[in-house]
Amino acid sequence: MSGVAGLSLLITGGGSGIGRDVAAWLAVRGARVTISGRREDAIRASAAETGCAAVVGDVTNADDRRRMIDTALETGGGRLDGLVNNAGVMLRGPIEELDEAAVLRVFHTNVVGAMMLTGLAAPHLAATSGSVVFMGSAHTRRAFPGASPYAATKGAIQTLTQVLAAELGDRGIRVNCVVPGGVLTEINVRAGIMDEAAAAERYRAMGAMQAIDRLGEGRHIAQAVEHLLRAEWTTGAILDVDGGLGLGVTRA
Repeated sequence: MSGVAGLSLLITGGGSGIGRDVAAWLAVRGARVTISGRREDAIRASAAETGCAAVVGDVTNADDRRRMIDTALETGGGRLDGLVNNAGVMLRGPIEELDEAAVLRVFHTNVVGAMMLTGLAAPHLAATSGSVVFMGSAHTRRAFPGASPYAATKGAIQTLTQVLAAELGDRGIRVNCVVPGGVLTEINVRAGIMDEAAAAERYRAMGAMQAIDRLGEGRHIAQAVEHLLRAEWTTGAILDVDGGLGLGVTRA
């Protein structure tokens, strides 16, 4: 068994993509995992596939956030050792065409909801010397035109990681951030930004921008999350897991 065996963990956005892959990875290694998500069909299917406990809920809703914490505590036998803030939504478009309400919804989900959920989790994490892992994005490493709302939220997450690491450190809580690179997930397709074929081609093309010329997989991100959950003297870290995308590699 790994170092996460027996830990009680809450992972938001666990119904698909990286969240589901991280949940599956940690559950196989003996963690007691609770996943949450807005889409009931997806979160129930993910729970059945991974063996995790599930709670249907939206991180932007205060009542739902409380239910997430309560379910994780029940699953974990009254304790919470880790929170993985993975829930996120995507919005793309030219800056002059962005809808203000839509931009605010992205910030509410990607930043504000995660902040508030972390605040609810903090007393429980203090009791276990637990940790928080935020999910960043390579959008803060390479500038992709048309992605300003999403990139801005992920920049905020990285700053939030370091502020909360300083704020919560004297309570024994560590706060870190994983920055994934080119991992093909459903987020662009689900947001209606592109179809599956276009998304796959976009991510394949990213290989030429990386030091390691191949797509990442959910397990690569899960390995990094597992490390940060157990890295007892690491806090405020921004860990790039991107095949070298952020290095600015170009190939002739």
